[in-house]
Amino acid sequence: MVELDDVDLQLLALLSADGRATFSDLASRVNLSVAATKRRVDRLRAQKVITGFTATVDQTALGRPVEAFTEVRYVGTSQPEEMMAEMTRIPEVEAVYTIAGDPDMLVKVRARDHSHLQQVINHLRRGGKATGTKTMIVLGSWHR
Repeated sequence: MVELDDVDLQLLALLSADGRATFSDLASRVNLSVAATKRRVDRLRAQKVITGFTATVDQTALGRPVEAFTEVRYVGTSQPEEMMAEMTRIPEVEAVYTIAGDPDMLVKVRARDHSHLQQVINHLRRGGKATGTKTMIVLGSWHR
């Protein structure tokens, strides 16, 4: 486990909010020099605390405003790697989580509308050794 101080935590929060922030912007927010800020970010990257920088995409602008989570149950002999590989081939699947207990997997899905969501769920059900699903449509969300 990596030990982080308050400045490290501030940098992580700032970069999570804006991965394109410059070292100059970051330095002014955490009261360090640009060079010291760069060294800290480089250290966080080297320690694998920061694993990458990414863009946040507005899925509604891409025509996929319906967000849902589907619980998927599988036959007891199913292997997690097989289940994961199966889900990642479906374009509407945004994220897959294998989880302990019942169900076996939680799948985050994006769809154009409810009819399209039904098609995606049917696809999830048909795939491999799925024995059942339960879907929850997202009405609102908050992210850190």
